[in-house]
Formats: sequence, C-alpha cells, structure tokens
Amino acid sequence: MKHLIAAILLLAVLAAAVSCMAEGKTMEEIRLDASLGKLYGVLTVPETDGPVPLIILCHGFGGNHDGNRDYADYFVSQGFATFNLDFCGGGFVSKSDGTMTEMSVLTEAEDLNAVVDYFLADERFSCILLWGASQGGFVSGYVAAQRPGDIRAAVLEFPAIVLQDDARAKLLADGTFPETSKVLGVTISRKYNEDAISFDYYEHIAACTCPVLILHGDNDPIVPLSYSERAKEVLPDAELIVYPGQGHGFMGSSRDDAKAAETAFFIKHTQGE
Repeated sequence: MKHLIAAILLLAVLAAAVSCMAEGKTMEEIRLDASLGKLYGVLTVPETDGPVPLIILCHGFGGNHDGNRDYADYFVSQGFATFNLDFCGGGFVSKSDGTMTEMSVLTEAEDLNAVVDYFLADERFSCILLWGASQGGFVSGYVAAQRPGDIRAAVLEFPAIVLQDDARAKLLADGTFPETSKVLGVTISRKYNEDAISFDYYEHIAACTCPVLILHGDNDPIVPLSYSERAKEVLPDAELIVYPGQGHGFMGSSRDDAKAAETAFFIKHTQGE
C-alpha cells in the first residue's frame, strides 16, 4: 500500500512537471534572506533559447502574490519571466516571515533590494523590470530611484504616495506617533509611520533614471489621482494613464487594458534584449 501511494504521488509530481513544460514555462518557489527573515516568491520563466527580461511584481498593503497572479501569468505569456513575491510582514496570508506590525515601506524596500540583488547576476535574465501596485508601487518607485543602472523600467499602478500624508496626520501633539495605529482597519506600529515620513518621496523619485509608467483610476477613494499626477511631473521620464471611473484596483476591461499597456511599455524599453 505504501508503494502504491508513493507511486501515485510520483505520478502527480511528474504530471505537474509535464503540464508546466507543455505550457512553455518553468516555475520555482524561492525563499531568500530579506528584511524580517525569509522572503517567499514564485519565479516563472518561459521556455526560450536565450535570456529574457525579468519582471519583479510587488503587491499592496495587506496583500500577497496571489493578487497579482493574473498579471504574472499574462506577462509570462508575452515572453517575460516574473518573480511574484510576498513582502515580509506584508499581508495576512503571506508565505514570507514577519508580521504586519514589524513591516514598513522601508522594510519592504529592503526586501525588494534583496530580490534585485538575488537576480541581478542571473544569466537567465537580460534585465530587471519592476511592477508594483498601491504600496508595492510606492516601494517600486523608491527602489527604482535608488538603483540607477540596475532597473531598466518600472510600472506603478495607483502608487500609495498618500501614505506619507496619512502618517503625518497621526502625529501627536508632542511630535511623536502612538505605539500602534490603524491603516485600512489593520494595526500597524509606530515604526511604520516613522519610516513613512523619514524622507520626501517626490524628492527621492526625482533622481530616478529609468522610464516609469504610472496607471491610476480617477475614482480612487484611497489614493487620489493628484498624487500620481504630481509624480508624473517630478519623474524625469514618466507617462501617466488615467482610467475613468476606476477605483483603487482595476476591474474588467480596464484591467485587461492595463496589462496590455504595461506589456507594450516593457517591450518598448527592452527591445533588443
């Protein structure tokens, strides 16, 4: 009986591998050292003869890699490799170490830098591209500006630049923050707010040397469009696509259009790779 069970399990593994190969891609779960311990992500690489661009996908506050899976699948179908990560402490259903009361935008920036470092010399990839949504977009823009020459291009969906103003609004009369507070109903620590206002985001991204595509809905109840409009003016090389009626997250045809526009942007800036 034990041998039968082992044989069934082996067949299941082989079937999954064959299915993966039939779809023209390979997938690998990776855990690497990052800000609060081990960071988890899924690397997917299309079957090709040469190196391909790698897109690192960064989820928003409280999320995980599952929320970006349809984007990752689409990008791979268009010939890109993807690494779809869980930030340390970045969400409730995360496969990475850390808790949300330990997380901040700077711990997430440390995570993203660790991921870039991990793949930078990997010969399977011709260049590194960043994709981030909401707080993941904020962090992607931050890291892109930190690493001239390492990041070829970046896509920011409704980047949560408002989080700096939200943090400042929590300052107490003595200029400090409470030990804990809430963001979207989630408990976060003093460190989250302190890190959020420890730099000027617009001043920081003004040094970004790579092209950036920003996408934002004009009916976003969490991050007003004006934040992305200002980012577009501050960034040296930026485009802004506005989706009428869309909120904090794209739905329906707008989501499909965003994927296509982002792919075209990435192709434009990786031609010849």
